[in-house]
Amino acid sequence: MNRSIIIFLLVAFTNVYSQTLELNTGWQFKLDRGTLCFDWQTVNLPHTWNDKDAFDDEQGYFRGLGIYQKLIFLDDEKSELIHYLKFNGVNQYAQVYLNGKFVGEHKGGYTAFSFNITPYLSFNEYNLIEVKVDNSHNDNIPPLDADFTFYGGIYRTVQLISVPKQHISKSDFASDGYSIDYDYVDNKKVRVTLTVNVNNLSDFKSSNFLKIILNDADKNKLIVHTEKLELLPNNQKKLKIKLDEIQNPKLWSPESPYLYNLEISLLDNSENILETNYSSVGFRWFNLDAEKGFFLNGKPYKLIGVNRHQDYEGFGNAVPIELQKQDIHLIKNMGANFIRFAHYPHSRELYDLCDRLGILVWSEIPIVNKVSNSKEYFETCLNMQKEHIKQYYNFPSVVMFGYMNEIFLRLAFDNKLSESERENTKKTSVILAQKLESLTRKLAPNRLTVMALHFNEMYNETGIADIPMLIGWNLYFGWYHDKINDLGSFLDDQHQRFPNRSIMVSEYGSGADTRIFTTTPKKYDFSLDYQFLLHKGYYNQVTKRDYVVGMAAWNFADFGSEFRGDAIPHVNQKGLVQYNREPKDIYYFYKANLFKDQPFIHIGTSNLRGLSLVNQDTYPVKIYSNQAEIEVFLNDEILSKTSVNNGFVIINFPFTNGSNDIFVKSGQISTQSTIDVHKTDNFQAMKINDRIGINIGAHFNFYDTENQITWLPDRVFTQGLYGHKNGEVYLANKDNHQGIPNNIKNTTAEPLYQTMLMACTDYKVDVPNGKYKIALFFVEPKIKSKDQNLYNLNSYNQSKDSHSKDRRIMDIIANGQLFIKNLNLAEEFPDKYGVKNSFEIDIRNNTGLEIRLKPIEGEIVISGILIEKIQ
Repeated sequence: MNRSIIIFLLVAFTNVYSQTLELNTGWQFKLDRGTLCFDWQTVNLPHTWNDKDAFDDEQGYFRGLGIYQKLIFLDDEKSELIHYLKFNGVNQYAQVYLNGKFVGEHKGGYTAFSFNITPYLSFNEYNLIEVKVDNSHNDNIPPLDADFTFYGGIYRTVQLISVPKQHISKSDFASDGYSIDYDYVDNKKVRVTLTVNVNNLSDFKSSNFLKIILNDADKNKLIVHTEKLELLPNNQKKLKIKLDEIQNPKLWSPESPYLYNLEISLLDNSENILETNYSSVGFRWFNLDAEKGFFLNGKPYKLIGVNRHQDYEGFGNAVPIELQKQDIHLIKNMGANFIRFAHYPHSRELYDLCDRLGILVWSEIPIVNKVSNSKEYFETCLNMQKEHIKQYYNFPSVVMFGYMNEIFLRLAFDNKLSESERENTKKTSVILAQKLESLTRKLAPNRLTVMALHFNEMYNETGIADIPMLIGWNLYFGWYHDKINDLGSFLDDQHQRFPNRSIMVSEYGSGADTRIFTTTPKKYDFSLDYQFLLHKGYYNQVTKRDYVVGMAAWNFADFGSEFRGDAIPHVNQKGLVQYNREPKDIYYFYKANLFKDQPFIHIGTSNLRGLSLVNQDTYPVKIYSNQAEIEVFLNDEILSKTSVNNGFVIINFPFTNGSNDIFVKSGQISTQSTIDVHKTDNFQAMKINDRIGINIGAHFNFYDTENQITWLPDRVFTQGLYGHKNGEVYLANKDNHQGIPNNIKNTTAEPLYQTMLMACTDYKVDVPNGKYKIALFFVEPKIKSKDQNLYNLNSYNQSKDSHSKDRRIMDIIANGQLFIKNLNLAEEFPDKYGVKNSFEIDIRNNTGLEIRLKPIEGEIVISGILIEKIQ
């Protein structure tokens, strides 16, 4: 049940009531671009103006001023009430006006804020609400820099809260107006203290009652407590109420999320209810041990879960709440017991759902990557943490309040700073961390404080890692640096050097595109197969180390990051599910290891679209299950009866040419999948309308929705098939086997263009005689891209050659015929454009197709060949 819902009540005799109205429909909106001011349009909330421009081919997205207006009508009957206008999320700076008068401002895009608008209202007529929203960079408002898109707009609900003049406070940092503290919890008894702020905004003294009821999950009343209040005029009273001790409590945990229900009602002197607020209450206790990790209700408990960003494909951050709730259900159904809401507070409804489903929560504010050394910035950060703690304090699922993420990241990669500037930045960051830590411990004494660090020794050298109760290491061994198995050595080293520190792995992961699959996964190839290797490696290394509190995969879902130029530009693809929330195979690896409620089997073939086996008899398929043993059938014949270890098994399937049916069962459960396979060991069998696509320079298959084909991986030429006769793979980063990490303009087939062969002058495909349409695909790798990816950490300070134009001129010759003369990619295309050159050719005399790329100046590159037989 949602906490802080003010129930609509018509009270006999007094004719006063409390109500909350959502003001989400029929807003007028326009962007203000200075001299160009867009026309008004009608929008509904939630709303963002960056749901499209943050994903187009143009660099950047609009960060500036948007203006919202709405008319509301209030009749005279409501003139005796106090009216609050509450905004649950506006990114990032808001100014609110009512009937042309300035009401207030708010800094920060991820916490709620409210204003008492009663003095500005006119009754029995329409009132104009105007909200000016600005998501421009502001040195005094975090986040200053981050690997996610800063969508502008009013992207959460707006509410008009109308209450009697005596009411539970609505002005305490837009919080519930009360807090629930668990003074003591164990298996035998619980002691709870409530702190309630009650306002009297009338000009007269008021006598009231505060009634508190605690019910169990079956609605049985366990505690009924009534407090008599004498409220001074235009004043607030804070009450601390110790409830009766509760014996033999039912404890809350992810495995058994038992919730009690708390009702807090304010009554008038005649005991008529003025308002009632509801909160879920979960009795649990937790602590940290530097040797044994996290403890829940007195027992060791490994936290395994995910990070989550709030945006969604097609919506930006203005996501309908029901879609957001589906995320939490997906996370729970994966078997996770932990969520880090990164890097900012998310919608309160999701915390409520974590209470009910049983998921432990790390919640934090968005002080990310860097800080400003200004009084105003410090004040904004501290105020943001006050809002955060007060608004999210009463959720029993929340066990951690965080306040910084990778705060030295920009410092570590910025070589332009002087040594004194670097030292001042370190000192500023430590001072801010100390202030935030002190504030958090004061406001949330029964929660853990936490900070996330990136892979850098500065956190140890400055001592900032010793400030919070728990530190999370964001680690990308095997992705941005080093190897997957280096994770364990790093953790052991940190534990040995700092034995009194509690640590967890707060981020880890690898980018994965569901269009890419391979039998030879390599670092930074964006294949699902490499994602599997990395997550499996991390899971094994963390779970066997008791001192590691837990692990949170980065990320639950792919999310928007406009600056990125990965396999899908503007999207960070490290998700366990896609941007549209369709699970990737790695989701089922976790489900197989964590989900115990019911048996399941998943066959990992959903991404194997257009599978072609070239001179290959079998193909490995992963099968995920939480069962100990499975039976595997191919085309109605039993293939294997095998044990399942660590949640998966890999079966080499001897597929036949054409349609193949896979059937897997274990006991009473079963599942099946059908996959179409094309097998060939000689291209001489090519028929009319057959197409062959070759992803030159790539070791992986790539399913291309744009060209409706699966591109084959490259190979060295062998008779009867295809391949290059010379050249080498072009790598922007040789350690990571990385192609060019950039958005390729005018295409959605980035994995085709981002990989290429360099200095390849001869390429042959042994197709039979006939007439063919040939397309060759190119991109200039070294021209400076306008959207250079600052968040690809392994190339942040790399490649001066990427900032220059290389002259790369070539002639294209096919079977001795010159088709294209003096192709100069850098001269003809001012950015990284996907270039496609097509021609038709007759192949005779059983020569096959021979492509010659003749260098005129510089080293030539080529990314792909598409061959279609038309006669």
